[in-house]
Amino acid sequence: MAEKLNEESIRGWLRDRPGWKHDGKHLLKVFRFPTFRNTIVFVNRVASIADDLNHHPDIDIRYDKVRLSVTTKEAKGITQKDIDFADRVEYATSAR
Repeated sequence: MAEKLNEESIRGWLRDRPGWKHDGKHLLKVFRFPTFRNTIVFVNRVASIADDLNHHPDIDIRYDKVRLSVTTKEAKGITQKDIDFADRVEYATSAR
């Protein structure tokens, strides 16, 4: 089982990741797009990342915005798997 990260590690990671938040058990971020089509393209990128890592977020789609929430349920909090997922999402969206 993946080991839950401590608060200091999570805060350190968040310092360099604008927009990401930690609510105690999840990493969260809201992404905004100019059109619904762009929103869906992003969701498809996220789906590919999730399948590649075998780590799947909760995704809430609202026309021009997507809210991602990721956690490791078995660890009851944030693990390196969540950090790796979020970093991959950030990299994928930086190229848009």
